[in-house]
Amino acid sequence: MTVDVITFGCRLNTYESEVAKKHAQDAGVTDAVIVNTCAVTGEAVRQARQAIRKLRRERPGAKIIVTGCAAQIEPETFADMEEADHVIGNGEKTSAATFLSLAAGDLARVRVNDIASVRETAPHMISGFGSRARAYVEVQNGCDHRCTFCVIPFGRGPSRSVAAGEVVRQIRALVEEGYREVVLTGVDLTSYGADLPGEMKLGRLVRTVLRLVPELPRLRISSIDTMEADEALIDAFAEEERLMPHLHLSLQSGDNLILKRMRRRHAREDVISFCREMREIRPDMVFGADFIAGFPTEDETMFANTMRLADECGLSFMHVFPYSPRPKTPAARMPQLDRALVKERAARLREKAGERLGAHLEGERGKVFEVLMERERVGRTPGFTEIEIAGGAERGGIVRARATGHDKRHLIGECLA
Repeated sequence: MTVDVITFGCRLNTYESEVAKKHAQDAGVTDAVIVNTCAVTGEAVRQARQAIRKLRRERPGAKIIVTGCAAQIEPETFADMEEADHVIGNGEKTSAATFLSLAAGDLARVRVNDIASVRETAPHMISGFGSRARAYVEVQNGCDHRCTFCVIPFGRGPSRSVAAGEVVRQIRALVEEGYREVVLTGVDLTSYGADLPGEMKLGRLVRTVLRLVPELPRLRISSIDTMEADEALIDAFAEEERLMPHLHLSLQSGDNLILKRMRRRHAREDVISFCREMREIRPDMVFGADFIAGFPTEDETMFANTMRLADECGLSFMHVFPYSPRPKTPAARMPQLDRALVKERAARLREKAGERLGAHLEGERGKVFEVLMERERVGRTPGFTEIEIAGGAERGGIVRARATGHDKRHLIGECLA
């Protein structure tokens, strides 16, 4: 008779799933499953539908509540599924009133409002989730950019920020709960503060958190747009040891013409320069990146530029998505590549990702790290590299460990006295 959650997609969805679960539990909802969907690719939507059908077979009596970006963008897709009891939008899933209505039995089967009308992101106090080592704090939601491939603005609405004071308050509470690391997360994180009074940007927020919560051992930020990284943020990486040396970059392609057709805000030269400059100020900086394989009109030379960019930037982690046309996006109306070619390029890019990860792991061999333990035997280095430690250590603790080798997927190490 519990409330369970199945989450697809980004870290922000993971955070919001916990918000929704807490609201449901507080309202007295029982025997329910919240399915928090993703709309980044058509495959993500297919997987969500598959999970919902499987859930109904396994838990015939449970209430199945479908929400998230896919539910926001195409509610009719899920409303037509007899397995779904309720379909609610992204604005509704983090509202306590939604789940009070559900508990009272008067929630409409479909409640999906216009996300473009949402102008604020309310802070939500969540504790006691995840590994008890790392917590995520939503500081921004929505996106004002219109990349030609991306449907997310239709699911998330306009960019909006949480006030710095509320962010600090929540992080303090999480530290008191025992969390050793906090990740600042959002849809378009580097747009943080544009809708707030004054000169607040992401860099200033980072500085504020580190200054006002000195007992927080580790602060991490999630995916960023390199062109929007402000000077204060770059300075913070140079000067703040508690700010972890890991950045995940929203790159998508390494070819300038494809980047223009995607309506991205950077060129390949900008990214190479950014990575070089960040390593100059923080030599232990580790980079990950998102890439789309098989974007419309991409030829072999253009694809080769993306493959080369991974090496030129010295990427360690790569998330690869085969392009799939999304509803309402300009890219869906461009000349499409054959699906077999898209999949083949995605496979080659994933092979490159394996090479880059292997090179990164080999380069970490012999180094000593402060490791945050996520599980009894597995933790993360400051650069977010997974490491398995012989003998293990207390979950949630930070231990000093040496990387003695790797298995091509993660580091292997030993604790130091």
